[in-house]
Amino acid sequence: MAKLYFRYGAMNSSKSALLLTAAYNYEERDQHPVIVKPGIDTKAGESVSSRIGVERSVDVLLGAEDSFLDRLAAHRPLDRIDAVFVDEAQFLTADQVDQAFEVAVGHGVPVLCYGLRGDFMTRSFPGSLRLLEIAHSIEELKTICRCGSKAIFNARLVGGEFVSHGAQVAIDGQQASYESLCGRCYRDKVGPVRHAEPVGIAE
Repeated sequence: MAKLYFRYGAMNSSKSALLLTAAYNYEERDQHPVIVKPGIDTKAGESVSSRIGVERSVDVLLGAEDSFLDRLAAHRPLDRIDAVFVDEAQFLTADQVDQAFEVAVGHGVPVLCYGLRGDFMTRSFPGSLRLLEIAHSIEELKTICRCGSKAIFNARLVGGEFVSHGAQVAIDGQQASYESLCGRCYRDKVGPVRHAEPVGIAE
């Protein structure tokens, strides 16, 4: 039976590089992977881009209102797809994750999702939360904090200063950068871990 996979990690844990490598392995064996990316992630345009310089165009750019299953089928018949790879899977909607599950279970096509578990306020993204709830296989991709410990949090910097509030998604319209931190460094640099409601998307 095909499965829905969620491979998550803090920023800079080589998620996109691993996705591109896995997709290449399929193509090297004359199989047909499809690469999907939520359209809200505009930082690399219509591509998947890794820090090590590897880049590839996506096959399906998914809008928030799009059906995961319908957009896949419009790109290529499902019985001619060998695997689906999703970059920045945290930006999927919960409904799209459910549809990805159906692609795997109902149509026999493995779906491999790569993304963040939580935002800079330590809250889950809707797509990540649903993947944690229903994925057959969940794997953590590890990276390190500047102190050398395992990084588990994503901290946001604005103007060079760590911030603990703001829009959950700030890809455009805000001069923000991010750093992966361990729990201790997050507490020391950002502040105490606490529950906070997300406040939308920065324009």
